[in-house]
Amino acid sequence: MKVKLIADSGSTKTDWALVSDGSPVFIVHTQGINPIHQDETVVRSVLSTELLPQLGERHVDEVFFYGSGVRSSEEDTMQRILQEMLDARYVEARSDLLGAARSLCGCQEGIACILGTGANSCLYDGTRIVMNTPPLGYILGDEGSGAVLGISLLNALYKGLLPEKMLGEFEEEQGLTLNDVIQRVYRQPMANRFLASLSPFIHSRLEHPAVRNLVIDNFRRFLQRNITPYQRPDLPISAVGSIAYYYSQLLGEAAAMEGYALGRIERSPLEALVRYHSSEKS
Repeated sequence: MKVKLIADSGSTKTDWALVSDGSPVFIVHTQGINPIHQDETVVRSVLSTELLPQLGERHVDEVFFYGSGVRSSEEDTMQRILQEMLDARYVEARSDLLGAARSLCGCQEGIACILGTGANSCLYDGTRIVMNTPPLGYILGDEGSGAVLGISLLNALYKGLLPEKMLGEFEEEQGLTLNDVIQRVYRQPMANRFLASLSPFIHSRLEHPAVRNLVIDNFRRFLQRNITPYQRPDLPISAVGSIAYYYSQLLGEAAAMEGYALGRIERSPLEALVRYHSSEKS
């Protein structure tokens, strides 16, 4: 009976699904693994102190690892580390974007997106990514992301584009002043996470037309600048991530305005990746 270990890794957390005979045995969690920000020693430490104790004596035959920091230049390194640490017969380490495409589109052609703290997208031919618009990060791009949504909120609040009462509610609920916001964005690390953390405030006020339009405009910019270059309006747009999941209705409205139809929307790719790697193709 073949045992597979499938991982969906971000910089903060990694979800691991142990699968036997096509069915999940259990799901465990470790801290995030990102080979861009962590050296080999740190990656090995996470695996040895957090993952291996949870696996116990179970032997893994195949490993499929998808991570936000797994670029083509890091694939070989991650595969070597995983193979040595887990003694698996087969190991594959790929980007989180390919993981999103496989989970959302399976073996079919499609447009796959990640809309969470950051944003990314690709044109997928059912096997591989054939085109990717560079997202450029939250300073230069990342339209559609939680971070850019947070930027739009702060800009609208402090430039008087939203009611003054809402600004007061924001500062009271978040425990922040304008000076605090400037410090968090320009002086402290992980500004993108701070900006994305403002999403619940936005979501709780979607009944306000200006807030609703702020979200729709963010998605429309994402579609115009990232999806239009693929020149495939015939393909549905599928997305994974918290922003796509919680704002799916507004994402659908924005897509319709730009001449697209929505496909699948998932909060996490892990469950679908289990199905993908449990198929005969895998």
